[in-house]
Amino acid sequence: MTKENFKSGFVTLIGRPNVGKSTLMNHLIGQKIAITSRKPQTTRNRIQTVYTDEKGQIVFVDTPGIHKAKNKLGEYMVNSAERSINEVDVVLWLVEPSNFIGAGERHIIDQLKHVKNPVILIINKIDTVKKQEVASFIDTYRREYDFAEIIPVSALKSVNLDSVIDAIMKYLPYGPMYYDEDTVTDQPMRQITAEMIREKALRLLEEEIPHGIAVTIEKMEMRKNGLYDIEATIVCERESHKGIIIGKGGSMLKKIGSQARADIENMLEAQVNLKLFVKVRKEWRDNELYLKNYGYTKDL
Repeated sequence: MTKENFKSGFVTLIGRPNVGKSTLMNHLIGQKIAITSRKPQTTRNRIQTVYTDEKGQIVFVDTPGIHKAKNKLGEYMVNSAERSINEVDVVLWLVEPSNFIGAGERHIIDQLKHVKNPVILIINKIDTVKKQEVASFIDTYRREYDFAEIIPVSALKSVNLDSVIDAIMKYLPYGPMYYDEDTVTDQPMRQITAEMIREKALRLLEEEIPHGIAVTIEKMEMRKNGLYDIEATIVCERESHKGIIIGKGGSMLKKIGSQARADIENMLEAQVNLKLFVKVRKEWRDNELYLKNYGYTKDL
């Protein structure tokens, strides 16, 4: 579908882990698709979500945070993020409000020097600093790179998000509607469901476990009465982790399940019967076969 004066294109969100990329994307499209937590490297796959209004359509590509890889999963995540920079019409780079530009940000600036398309800098989390400090953060980054725009926002509090949409639309080319206007993501429901379970595990489990887990959906079926039966497996790397994930008398697994079920029911707008299992797969993050099975190497 093509309209006159209709703009459309692809926008990637890049940035170091935990700067709020998924939170920003979820708030821009008004629906939770990408999982969020305070732990870094929460997003593992590129997630496409779609924002449509009368002016145009923005296809957001949320990427894993750019960080120093420690295993094959880490390498996949970094490759995925860095490659996306050159495949889109506009780049959104998210940073935290600070006058200090660290090694991670310098690495991203080096990557951006090869980018021909507009780069919009988003200074996120401005709700955590004094208003009068924001101008100095803008100046610090302006000296480092020729940004198309610099926009201070709070993704969490939905502050200044209209300015982000307006700025993106300004730099998008005129073009067709890639997805119909009701589409908010190209992610399969099974994948979003798995990610919602993983989010609750990330939030509830101890520090050393979360990066060693994956979630697979074994069964997702709807009964005639509209209720969904879902069976999912949480994969971890050690027997000791399995015990922590299950918890005393199954208490932790129940907690993960009940919190995940609430989100899944909200997404599916239906009742859900959720069963969780736990399996150990030693060092799966360095095993090509397991990575492929868990959906992490499809575009390596």
